[in-house]
Amino acid sequence: MVSGQQGWAGDSTPPHPAAPRPQKPSSLVRPYAVTGGRTAPRMKFAMEALVSSVTSEYQDISLLSPEYQAIINLTRNVRSVAEISALLRQPLGVVRVLIADMASEGLIRVHQPALDAGKPDLNLLERVLSGLRRL
Repeated sequence: MVSGQQGWAGDSTPPHPAAPRPQKPSSLVRPYAVTGGRTAPRMKFAMEALVSSVTSEYQDISLLSPEYQAIINLTRNVRSVAEISALLRQPLGVVRVLIADMASEGLIRVHQPALDAGKPDLNLLERVLSGLRRL
């Protein structure tokens, strides 16, 4: 060290000022703001329920909210509610409210798991597991 220079240990400032860390853009809208603060969906369905889009690929969805557009685009391939929540990185409760609203508006279809004597449909479980593995 050159005489007269302060080192890191003898000085409270680093030798080179640290560049500001790039911050991850924060969402300006809190998750439950998109549901109007509602936490309970209008219809009950399981998180493993499958969701499919009713809209055609050529239908204009640009007038819908960004959340609705994202769900419609994701559900062009059948996906579970849990998978949609994970892909959107939104809480499950928020996604359930949005899906229930969209189903009541006829934008998507929710396929409830069929229970056979209290046992879930094996085909449904395999599709959910396959979807989770793709994540």
